[in-house]
Amino acid sequence: MIRPLIAVLSLFCLISTAALAQQSTDEVVWVQIEAQPNLRSAQERAQAYAADLSDVAGFSLGGGWYGIVLGPYLRDDAEQVLRVYRAERRIPRDSFIALSGALGQQFWPVGSDLLNRGAVVAPVEQTAPEPVAEATPQVQPEPADETPAQARRSEQALSREERQELQIALQAAGFYNAAIDGAFGAGTRRSMADWQGFNGFEVTGVLTTRQRKVLMDQYNAPLISTGMARHRDTAAGIEMDMPLGVVRFSRYEAPFAHFDASGELGAQVLLISQPGDKATLYGLYDIMQTLEIVPLDGPRERGSDSFTLEGRGNGIVSYTEAALSGGEIKGFTLIWPSGDEERRARVLAAMRASFARTDGVLDPAAGGDAVQSVDLVSGLEIRKPRLSRSGFYVDGKGTVLTVAEAVQGCARVTLDSTYSAKVVDTDAGLGVAVLRPEQALAPMVVAGLGGEMPRLGAEITVAGYAYEGILGAPTLTFGTLDDVKGLRGETELARLGLLAQTGDAGGPVIDDQGAVVGMLLPQPATGQQLPRGVSFAAKAQALRDVLAASGMTPREAAPTGRITPDELNRRASGMTVLVSCWD
Repeated sequence: MIRPLIAVLSLFCLISTAALAQQSTDEVVWVQIEAQPNLRSAQERAQAYAADLSDVAGFSLGGGWYGIVLGPYLRDDAEQVLRVYRAERRIPRDSFIALSGALGQQFWPVGSDLLNRGAVVAPVEQTAPEPVAEATPQVQPEPADETPAQARRSEQALSREERQELQIALQAAGFYNAAIDGAFGAGTRRSMADWQGFNGFEVTGVLTTRQRKVLMDQYNAPLISTGMARHRDTAAGIEMDMPLGVVRFSRYEAPFAHFDASGELGAQVLLISQPGDKATLYGLYDIMQTLEIVPLDGPRERGSDSFTLEGRGNGIVSYTEAALSGGEIKGFTLIWPSGDEERRARVLAAMRASFARTDGVLDPAAGGDAVQSVDLVSGLEIRKPRLSRSGFYVDGKGTVLTVAEAVQGCARVTLDSTYSAKVVDTDAGLGVAVLRPEQALAPMVVAGLGGEMPRLGAEITVAGYAYEGILGAPTLTFGTLDDVKGLRGETELARLGLLAQTGDAGGPVIDDQGAVVGMLLPQPATGQQLPRGVSFAAKAQALRDVLAASGMTPREAAPTGRITPDELNRRASGMTVLVSCWD
């Protein structure tokens, strides 16, 4: 049933390729289907694929390897090609999406140079003068491959692990779906025969030494394309396989050994190494989740002596694991561009399987002379919200009132940068939102809403995170009540004489008795420039109406008489909360 789709897909690919003429090389991708360790083999395989597929290309990969790809495509088109051609078994199952940055000079079609990186030219044989007959050299025939009997004998020398690796490779290519047991029974033989036929070899059901190498090279193409190699870091006390073709060592900044991107792929690796105990491990777990390299979406798991973190978002996929053993915490982080999942999965699996501890641990003082910044932790950027505003608690479970702009278009909303909250209701007209934390909180102070507004000219105080959380605690700003309505006579608004900052919006407006008489609103987004010191607040009665619409009854302020400045500061700081919007 898929065959008609292939015909449509071929036409679609031609259209797509023509459209790509206006795209930059950074916007297009390829489907890598094979890699060969020499140019001649790569040209032969590219020619074989080209007999069946119309969009075959070949590029050097570096390190003496040559990749055979399909494309170029836009990302969505490439995923469609990968899905359909795999289903048709016209390309190996372990084919993957490759970025243009991973490709070098082009060798197929001969003379082409789609990426403007040069064309690989096969060595041209020099024409020698016609020799005398007796001096004509004899052309040596290419060594014949093993006979089936010879292949069986060479196969007998394989270890159980090597036989299992062949089954895994056959499974990844889509030819084998039975147990990985290292036993070459009837099912394995059939899969070998199918693979031989697909790759243009004589169908015998027994792989020769050369064919076994081709199979494993196909399987390991994702690793080969990233230059996977063994790396031993004596300073960190870690040895493991790493994609050294796309990352290179940069520096030590405890507890990390930084390996930054060495090409256009944008991958990064961190080796984690530090002395410590469980408290240190748990602290690292918390710190890692504040970093830009660990996006918010993804599973997290922390045990008694280890943790794993995965984050997906902002164009990357990040995986971290670390474990405590013998007073040393060691692990690694792999950061990979999103959309290259199959290759990332192979690289990550190889890194995890090869990770080994060696003697030594990174000196905690390593990198102490690096540039310091409040936005960096050991040379890594702290994840920052898109924006932060203020809010205040209105019940004992941690429900918060804030401004609507604080929650618009957010992937996640947090309270005090830690507790996730969901939007219960929004009043777009007033510009107010109601938030409820995903886990119940116990506020130090719950706002009590006041009754009548104070007299005109009365002193009022606004509590808020004026600088969007940089100072770590709310600040108090003092002003006066200048009018009990808005500029256009809006009865739900009050005008304040107050020098407020952007982050103060959403903070409580408090009178001299400690009652919340309103909530500070952001400056109007009308393009109109108000005089300096003019701010507006939503009155307490309007806030009651919003809470009532959400099924809540707010706490009323009890008359207490004028409170002391210390008591005012205690109440304001206890009820005010930082509301952050994260992408």
